Order: sequence, then C-alpha cells, then structure tokens
Amino acid sequence: MTVIKLEELKVLAKGKGELVGWHDPDEHRKWIRENKSRDLYDKTMTVKEAVSKFVKDGSYIASGGFGHIRVSMSIIYEIIRQKKKNLIMAGKTAVHDLDVLVGSGVVNKVEVAYSFGHELRGLSPASRRMVESGKCKVLAEISNAGYQWRFLGGMMGVPFIPSRNLVGTDTFNYSSSIVIEDPFSGKPICLIPSCNPDVVFIHVPRCDKNGNAQIDGITVEDFELARAARRLIITTEELIPEFRVRNEPWRTVIPFYCVDAVCEVPYGSHPCEMPYLYFFDEEHIAEWLELSSTEEGTQKYLDKYVFGVEDFEEYLALIGGVKKLNYLKKVEQLRAPMVAPWRKK
Repeated sequence: MTVIKLEELKVLAKGKGELVGWHDPDEHRKWIRENKSRDLYDKTMTVKEAVSKFVKDGSYIASGGFGHIRVSMSIIYEIIRQKKKNLIMAGKTAVHDLDVLVGSGVVNKVEVAYSFGHELRGLSPASRRMVESGKCKVLAEISNAGYQWRFLGGMMGVPFIPSRNLVGTDTFNYSSSIVIEDPFSGKPICLIPSCNPDVVFIHVPRCDKNGNAQIDGITVEDFELARAARRLIITTEELIPEFRVRNEPWRTVIPFYCVDAVCEVPYGSHPCEMPYLYFFDEEHIAEWLELSSTEEGTQKYLDKYVFGVEDFEEYLALIGGVKKLNYLKKVEQLRAPMVAPWRKK
C-alpha cells in the first residue's frame, strides 16, 4: 500500500476566510458519545427552556428550512429575548431569520452563502447596516452547495469533502477551503471543510416526544444538518403519538437520537411559510423591513414583538391572532388572495 503523507500533498491555493464550525472528527465523535444519549425518552420542553439550556454565548448556530420557508422563528425570537451574545451563524439560505438575529445584535459574525436579502421583497436594511458599520463581521463566504457538503462531512465524520465546486471562483477566495493537487489525477481539487454546528434549530410539521421528526416537502440541507449538529432543537407544529411514527417509519427524516429538545409551537414559523399549513405573513414581513431601515425602528420592532411579549403564543395574539392565522392558512390552500405590500412598490 502506498502511503501519501499530508505534507507531500501540493497545496495550490487557500481561501482567506476564517474557518468556523470545524471539529476534529474523532473529537466530535467522542463529544457525541459522552453528551448525547441514544435512549428513547421524553425530550419535550418549552422554547424558553431549550434556548436557556443549549444556546450559549459565542455558539456557532444554524437554522433549518430554506429562506422564508419552515424557519423556527419561535427559537429565533427567544434567543433575542434572552439576550444571547456573540453568536456566529451559518448563513446558508438565511434571510428573515438571519436578518432579525443580526439586526438585534445577538449574531455578530456570519459565514455567508445566501444572506442579507429578502428575495423578491428586497434587501435587508438591518443586516446591511450592521455589516457596513462593522458591528457584524463576515468571516467567510461559501456557496449553498458548499454548505451542503460542509454539513455532509460533519454528518459522515470526515474532516472535509473533496469537490470541484468553488475552484477558480471569487467565492473560493473568500472561503475557508483549500485547493490541492489531486494525488490520483494531478488536477486541482477543492477540499471543503466539514462543519458541526454547536446548536441547530429546525421547524417541522410533526414530531413525537422522543424527537422522531417528519418533514413535508423539500428538506434542503436539514437531513445532513440534523446529523452534523452537536445540539439539535426541534420545534414542531404538532406533537404526535409514537404509534404514528412506528406505523410510518419512512416519514421520519430526523431520528430521535439526533435530537436534544422537542418544543411544540403551532405556527412556529410565522411570519415565514410552513408548506401546506400556512403562507407567509407578507404584511408583517413588510412591517419589519420598513421599521428595520433605521436603528430606532429596529428597536421599536423588537420592543413590540420580542421583548413586549412573554412568549411566542403572546406574539401570535399580537400579530392578529386566530383571524390572521386562519387567513394565512386559506392563502396557503389557495382559498384566499395574497396581500403583499411590496407589490405596490
């Protein structure tokens, strides 16, 4: 057998981004073995308890879902309410979730792939202001596929994923990846470092008390992300009995042994969308975008919708309660017209 030593590999280029979220695979495996039980037990708790127990100052965090879809906003608001500090976030497909966290000041460092925008609604004034003023630092850049592979590597327990993606791009130059000469072909190959976030929060339509979670529709990176996470908080629209999981085991996208907390939070993605259940609250998103155009407006929003309520249930009552939530359900089911203030502009 021919042994190729690391120092014998030819490094062709190094990205200048800061490496975050990486752990030695053996150290991570040992941490998981010592800190996460594989027993079936009741993991239900409140959002307040989950954030207090698992989200620590300085943590590297990642949010599940995609853009404004299936985002665990109940956890995000609670992180702000508890005034966590110096959080680093994976800006994989991060829009409203990252914008609110950066705008509030609890996230002050980010590795970005798709960030600082609200898609067809426009850019993120709060995040742009925080980055341009230096209050939030962009540590590195990567592509969406690059994040998929960072989490895949973290799930697999390997230090990196080899890929031809990123080679020869400006994104690579600002990433934490390296390009080496492939010892087999002699061609350039990019080594994308694996990632094991300290805390991940994912919103799902259904989950049992043990943490067996089901996802309807596209899973994006959540399959890999859930398995790469050190701590995983699941928020769910509905807490279902175990027999439903056992009767349809193929629906379980995230297994119990990955999960540390299960929080039942109906409408927990508001103002974002939950596929098949409720649509985006475009009026509320527009309110955030308008207010967050200034520091004073951002604080006004937070004082009203985050610090001015005790929990997410009170927040839902404040944004319009049953009437608004029923309307969003009808829009998702194409039984009511969408109201979108941004369309007027």
